[in-house]
Amino acid sequence: MSAVITGMGLFSPVGRGAVATFDALTSGKSGLTRPPEGHPARESLEVAGLLPAIDPRTVASGPETKVLDRIVVLALLTAADALADAGIEVGRDVDPRRIGVIVGGVGGMSTLESQVIARAARGRAAVSPYLLTGILPNMPAARIAIAHGIRGYSSSVGTACASGAQSVADAVRLIRAGEADVVVCGASEAPLFPTFADTFGNARALARGWDDPTEASRPFDRRRNGFVLAEGAALLVLERAEHAAARGVTGYAEVTGYGATTDAHHPTAPRPDGAGAAECMRRALAAGGVTAGDVGYVNAHGTGTKLGDVAETTALREVFGDGGVPVSSTKALTGHLLGASGVVEAAACALALGAGLLPPTYHLDDPDPDCPADHVRGRARPSGTEFALTNSFGFGGQNVSLLLRRVAGAGARATGPGN
Repeated sequence: MSAVITGMGLFSPVGRGAVATFDALTSGKSGLTRPPEGHPARESLEVAGLLPAIDPRTVASGPETKVLDRIVVLALLTAADALADAGIEVGRDVDPRRIGVIVGGVGGMSTLESQVIARAARGRAAVSPYLLTGILPNMPAARIAIAHGIRGYSSSVGTACASGAQSVADAVRLIRAGEADVVVCGASEAPLFPTFADTFGNARALARGWDDPTEASRPFDRRRNGFVLAEGAALLVLERAEHAAARGVTGYAEVTGYGATTDAHHPTAPRPDGAGAAECMRRALAAGGVTAGDVGYVNAHGTGTKLGDVAETTALREVFGDGGVPVSSTKALTGHLLGASGVVEAAACALALGAGLLPPTYHLDDPDPDCPADHVRGRARPSGTEFALTNSFGFGGQNVSLLLRRVAGAGARATGPGN
């Protein structure tokens, strides 16, 4: 039983919607900038991937909008976009009991920080009675279910930067098990607030010292010195292929396999030998019934950290051999959206397969000799490949790889807002 992507809701620093996102990734439009005056993380971040301000009252009403975390707002917006793009109205196009929702992410920690500060300054009366609905990690999924009348399976995933990709893998499992016909899946992240930014800054994990902020994210480049923290959300509509066909919908691509492993090595550092990541990719290939030679593109996790890029390259060479496979990291333009990155990148793979065009790694001016690969760099590369793989690796050693397959008649189409 196959699962196809029939809708995309994408809201990242490079744009909103499938068409705007793919155009940016293939043309080199960067979403990275310096936080402006008045931004809460301006003193903590030299560069970030920012979204415009969004009034919570656009997605909710009442007093709780004062503490409605940005992750919930972004999740609601992208879920609506994804369902509209798929042409699905719950109750009309799918039984409410046969549609699920799985949304990953860190949770509403900026709300928690602001409420702790308020309590310290003004006492217990300053704490909002809506605090929990702002910070609980299941709230994006719950809010989406409430907004659209989704009555099937619902959950949140907390596997750090692998959360979004894990949500997609879990959705595939639900569909294959016959428990759902449609699943809204992905992640929402809003990490651009002082405490969260400072922990990465103090760990020296963030890119720094770049005069041009658009050049700060440099996966696999010899001069890379960290990742760029970014915010955003990405939700996909996964649909049982037969259900989509009955609606007359082709979809963007099929998610034909996935792999998930754990390094069991270190809370933050990847295994230097890339063994866990390599096994994860092998599992995805086996689940999809293909060999390494069938895959014509890998969208890498590629954050721009010294250790991470080398470990992933080592894993890629272990799986695909010295000749390699075309590889790129779109985080050069989007920055690192944490859990949401994997879903933006899965969407990029689906769109690349449909368009026959591989997005490159921009700012890869001097490839690190410790990261030898067939890097797609400088400009987009035409390709007729049928299969693409995307990797997501999270703190704690969480590894997820998704294998996507081109479907006949697919293209870089989108009907949602922002396109």
